[in-house]
Amino acid sequence: MIREPAILNTSYALAHAPDLVRYGSKPVREIERDPSLLASMTEALRPWDEVVRYPPNQVFIGNLQPDDLASIPRPWYRNPIRSAGPSGSFGRMITQAALYGLMKLCDDFDLLTIDEELAAQARAEIVDFDHRSDRIVGVGRSELRAVVGGGAGLPLYHGGRVAGFIRTAHEQDASLSASVLLENLVCKATAVLVVSDLLRSSNLAASRVDYLLNSGEEAVGDRYQRGGGSLSKAVGEVVGCVNATGSDIKAFCAAPVHALIAAGAMVAAGLHDYIVVLGGGSQAKLGMKFAAHLRNGVPVMEDCLASMAFLVGPADGEGMRLRLDVTGKHPIGAGSSPRAVYEALVVEPLVGAGLGMIDIDRYAVEMHNPEITVPGGSGDVPRTNYRTLAAMAVLRGEIARGDIDRFVAERGMPGFAPTQGHIPAGVPYLGHAQQAMRRGELDRAMIVAKGSLFLGRMTQLVDGVSFVVERPVVM
Repeated sequence: MIREPAILNTSYALAHAPDLVRYGSKPVREIERDPSLLASMTEALRPWDEVVRYPPNQVFIGNLQPDDLASIPRPWYRNPIRSAGPSGSFGRMITQAALYGLMKLCDDFDLLTIDEELAAQARAEIVDFDHRSDRIVGVGRSELRAVVGGGAGLPLYHGGRVAGFIRTAHEQDASLSASVLLENLVCKATAVLVVSDLLRSSNLAASRVDYLLNSGEEAVGDRYQRGGGSLSKAVGEVVGCVNATGSDIKAFCAAPVHALIAAGAMVAAGLHDYIVVLGGGSQAKLGMKFAAHLRNGVPVMEDCLASMAFLVGPADGEGMRLRLDVTGKHPIGAGSSPRAVYEALVVEPLVGAGLGMIDIDRYAVEMHNPEITVPGGSGDVPRTNYRTLAAMAVLRGEIARGDIDRFVAERGMPGFAPTQGHIPAGVPYLGHAQQAMRRGELDRAMIVAKGSLFLGRMTQLVDGVSFVVERPVVM
C-alpha cells in the first residue's frame, strides 16, 4: 500500500563564525596572495548584535516573512530590526563561542583543543546537550601555546586571540589535514544543532527516526575515498538516533531537494516511517565574496554558517503533502539554457499533473541573499530566475507580458539565504510555506533547485530537481 508522504517539520540555524572567515577557501587564497587583506577583512566583520538584527537572518529563522524584505529599504544591513532576537519560530542563531563548544562536544578523536575561558563560555551557552557537556573541556593558556607551537594544524581565534587549535590527523593524507577536518567538524556540529532542534520541536523521540539523509557539502573521508561519508550517522549518533542508519547524498546545490524526494519515496513505499534530511554549514564558503565586499564598502556578509533539517513521514493532517507525482528532473539530454532547465524542472511536471504555472502560489528557487551576491558581481539570483519563470508563463499564454512584474512579486520572493551552496536551494522557504499553509494563506508551492555539476570537472552538465508541496488534508 502506497502511503502519502509529508514534510512534517522544519528547522534552521545560523552560527555566527567571524573568526573562521579567515579559513574560508577564498580568504585563505586571497590573504596568502596579499597578507594586508587580513586586517581589512577583520575590520569589516560584523559583531553579534548586527548579525542578529540583520533582516535576512530574521527571515531565515522565521521571525520575518520573505515578503517583509520588500518593504525594508536597502541596504538591509543599514536598516536592522531593532527588537530582533536570536530565536525564531522555526530557527535560531548561536554565537561563535557556542559553535566552538558544539564542535568540541562533537569531537570524537580529540582533534580540537580550546582554552579554559572559551570552554567556560561555551558551556554557559549550550544548555541542550547535557548528556555530552562533559566533553566541552579547556586547557590553560600555557598548555594551549604549547599545542599551537607544535604545529601540524591550525590555530583557532576567538575575540582577537588564539583560543584553540585543530590538529592534522595524518600528515600524509590531505583529506585528514587540519583545514579539511575543520570543515567537516563545523558541518557536523551545525547539523547536530539543527537536527536536535528539529526533533525537539517535533515532539519526536530521537529513537523513532529510521533513516538520516545528509545533503551537506562537506567531504568526509580519507585519501582512499574522499567524501565517502557518512556524516548522517555521525550526526545521528550525537543526537541519539540509535535506531537509525543513513547515507549522504551528493549533488552540489541540488542535494537537499534530491534528498527530500528520496525521503518521500521511502515513506511512500513503507520502507521507513520517519526520515530526517539534514545539511550542515559549509565553512569553506565563509567569506567567499569578501574581497568584493571590501571593494564596495560592504561589511563581510558571509560570516554565518547556515544549517537546516527536515522531518519527512506519513501525512498526518499537519505536515505539508509532498507530491511525488509532481517532481521535476533535468535529464542529461535536456540542454543547459535557462529556458531548457525551467522547462524540465517546472513546466513538464506541472503539465503532467494537469496544472499550469499560475496554479503554483509560490515558487522557491535559489534563495541567495542579493546583498551578498550583487556586490560580488553575481547579480540578484532569485529575481533573475523569477523573471525567467514569468517569461515562460507569458510564452505559454498563462499571463500577459505586462504582468511579468506582478508574477515576480506575487509568486516569487526576495532572496534571504546565506550563499552556502546547498543552503539556498529553495528549501529555506519550507518553514515559511508550512506556516502560511497553517494560516490558510497558501495552497501550493514549488521548490526548485539547480546544481553546477561542471564544477567537479567530470562533466559539462548542470543538474536540477523540483517538487511540489501542498496544504495538508485534514485527517
